[in-house]
Amino acid sequence: MTKEFEKNPMFIEQNHPHHATAVMENGDFRKNVDEDGRPKRSGTWVTASAHIITAVIGSGVLSLAWANAQLGWTAGPAVLMAFSFITYFTSTLLADCYRAPDPVTGKRNYTYMAAVKAYLGGRKVQLCGLAQYGNLVGITVGYTITASISMVAVKRSNCFHKEGHSAKCSISNYPFMIIFACIQIVLSQIPNFHDLSWLSILAAVMSFAYSSIGVGLSIAKVVGGTHAKTTLTGVTVGVDVTGSEKVWRTFQAIGDIAFAYAFSTVLIEIQDTLRSSPPENRSMKKATFAGIMTTTTFYILCGCVGYAAFGNSAPGNFLTGFGFYEPFWLIDLANVCIAIHLIGAYQVFCQPIYGLAERFCDKRWPESKFISREYAMNVPFHGVYYVSPFRLVWRTAYVVVTTLVAMIFPFFNDFLGLLGAASFWPLTVYFPIEMHIAQSKIPQYSFRWNMLKILSGACLIVSIVAAAGSIQGLATDVKTYKPFKTQ
Repeated sequence: MTKEFEKNPMFIEQNHPHHATAVMENGDFRKNVDEDGRPKRSGTWVTASAHIITAVIGSGVLSLAWANAQLGWTAGPAVLMAFSFITYFTSTLLADCYRAPDPVTGKRNYTYMAAVKAYLGGRKVQLCGLAQYGNLVGITVGYTITASISMVAVKRSNCFHKEGHSAKCSISNYPFMIIFACIQIVLSQIPNFHDLSWLSILAAVMSFAYSSIGVGLSIAKVVGGTHAKTTLTGVTVGVDVTGSEKVWRTFQAIGDIAFAYAFSTVLIEIQDTLRSSPPENRSMKKATFAGIMTTTTFYILCGCVGYAAFGNSAPGNFLTGFGFYEPFWLIDLANVCIAIHLIGAYQVFCQPIYGLAERFCDKRWPESKFISREYAMNVPFHGVYYVSPFRLVWRTAYVVVTTLVAMIFPFFNDFLGLLGAASFWPLTVYFPIEMHIAQSKIPQYSFRWNMLKILSGACLIVSIVAAAGSIQGLATDVKTYKPFKTQ
């Protein structure tokens, strides 16, 4: 049995129209909504930490052994620690910008763009939107490719176990991209971040699982007596690589580590799920500390232990790249965990995109029944679920388009590195620092002002060299690209 509802106009930018109905039925307005008339939030620092870990620990953690191999024992761990501190510091600045002008009592900013508009205004709002949403779209395409590679790796692992390590075992990614897309079409009907906590917690557990498996296999390899060549400065010019390759790989490695921590694209949206007491900025800082500490621990373990196991010949991903072949069932389990994690991470990154489009259509066509109408359906073991025809059509179309792009451009992950380089500095460093300066009214050319500007300039240089490395890698992939290439 279904019931029909329309969005209640008394709520501003209502993302949960059915909550409005519940409010009216209960007859208690203040109990069910926050001070601005939006549905009452119930998130805590624990759920926010799960969102952060899901967003930050991607399967890229398994490529940190390769990054360490390019930088060596001296620079590798140092760069990892440096960017963990930078990301934590700028994230705390951004958390204070959730409300304006006061970080505790000011008006809520529901999105990153809204925060930039409140503190900086002008063209910077459009530049923020371009960097944020361009990066989010790119990530969802990249995750489609990466998840399919992990699924293919399961079949290839079984093939190598049966046929031998020298077998060809070529398997197409395309069927697995379609499977991933079908799952995302279903999960995309989750209305917004407020209802996503369970999926983020599951994805975070999966990230711990495959990271732990990777570390465990690396330790076993080292303990087993395998002595891989490692150096203080990483791969050796003239032995492992040429001089130019050393430079490009160093750029790429620094960029990979810097981007591995970035979650500013969804920080404000995650903070918008937190209950108002204690203050959101305090809870978000606690969640950020827990998330960054957890990810740094796994990054150091995977990067350093992986480098000790494989040395200067560390593969780009030691699970899907078959740094290990046995035990094959454990490799399979790890790759299944990667795929499940990416299913959840995809949702974390696409929810802001869905929200942007739906808010725009809500304002542009407020009288449209197709956009505003929702149907209440009784779902077994779940209860009442609200289906929106517009949400069903638009979100399905988005998943289909991103999947088609992933199929057409299988080398898109190198392009994603370029997108990451282009968005890292403005979103993770520049805007948080500029908004903090405006909020705290820091005097120009004061010591604190100068230090913040120096940090911003240094991170801009990192973005530029990482972009150069990504462009070089992308050019190489385009030259060697073969249509319908299988894994």
